[in-house]
Amino acid sequence: MTTNPQTCDDYVAGLSDDRKIVIEKLRKVLKENLPIGYEEEISYGMIGYVVPYSIYPAGYAVKPKVPLPLMNLASQKNHVALYHMGVYSVPGIAEWFEAEYPKHCKTKPDMGKGCIRFKKMDDIPYELIGELARKVDVQTWIDTYENVVRRPRK
Repeated sequence: MTTNPQTCDDYVAGLSDDRKIVIEKLRKVLKENLPIGYEEEISYGMIGYVVPYSIYPAGYAVKPKVPLPLMNLASQKNHVALYHMGVYSVPGIAEWFEAEYPKHCKTKPDMGKGCIRFKKMDDIPYELIGELARKVDVQTWIDTYENVVRRPRK
C-alpha cells in the first residue's frame, strides 16, 4: 500500500489487485448511496467521506483542521474496514445494522464501536453497506455530532 497517499486513487493504486477490486466496489457503493453533501477525500490516511468546510466550517473538534468525518474505508492487514461514526452515535443505527446483517451474510458482523471488519472478501454485504450509507444525511450528522459526539465539557 502507498504510504501517505495524496488522493483516493493513490490509495487504491497502492493496494494488491484483490483488495483494489473490493475497495473500488465499496467506493462505488458509498458514492452512489451517500446523501448529497458528503465529499470523498483522504482522511486519516484512508479513504474518507466527510462534511466539507463549505457546509460545516468548524471541522472536527478533535482536529479542527480536518473536515467532519462520517465514514472511512481502509484495507488493513487482515481485513477491509469500514468505519462509520454514526453507527455508535446516531440512535438506532447499530441495532438496525446488526438486525439486518444476518439477512445478507451467513456470519455475525465483526464490529467494534464504529468499525465493521470484513475478513472474507467474498462475504461483503454491498447492498447493506449502501443502505447504511443512506441512513445519515449531512444535517442529521451535524446535529448528532454537535449534540451527542461533541458534547461540551463540564
